[in-house]
Amino acid sequence: MSERGTPQTHNSWKISILMYIYTPLMILPIILVFISFNYLGLDFLMYLGWILLIFSVIIIFLAGHEFQEKGGVPKGKHLVHTTILVDSGIYSVIRHPQYLGFILVVLGLVLMSQHWLSVISGVLGSVLFYIDVQKEEQTNIEKFGDEYKLYMQKVPRMNFLIGIIRLLRYRKRE
Repeated sequence: MSERGTPQTHNSWKISILMYIYTPLMILPIILVFISFNYLGLDFLMYLGWILLIFSVIIIFLAGHEFQEKGGVPKGKHLVHTTILVDSGIYSVIRHPQYLGFILVVLGLVLMSQHWLSVISGVLGSVLFYIDVQKEEQTNIEKFGDEYKLYMQKVPRMNFLIGIIRLLRYRKRE
């Protein structure tokens, strides 16, 4: 873990535009799950949606807890103002657990709703959200430098399975 200041983002307006596009797309499945719950009557998809939803909430909670404990967030500031690169806990498995958790929440709701509009908005919103993750990585490189680049080589962006395999191999070598 290393301590750094917050960099100035040069393209923050681009990030804002992207956010204004994907946010309503990702909110629509939340609304549609209440209007058209299990629309197609495919119970296995509905149950899979519940499993994804529970799994995603656990991921988001673990990520928030790890940031709170080890992120060096100044008092009174939000978790996004971390000053220390967190590479332990769930961050030793994937680099962006909170982003992955939010995408899985939306996809879980899409499976629970099963409405065509939910599928389109959830998938499109998740793709745009993922693009935002890539922009976040550039910000992290500016903020933490070479240490973040090494972290990127060691820990996958969002692939949980590869992250667990890499972590087990790393621990086996130690």
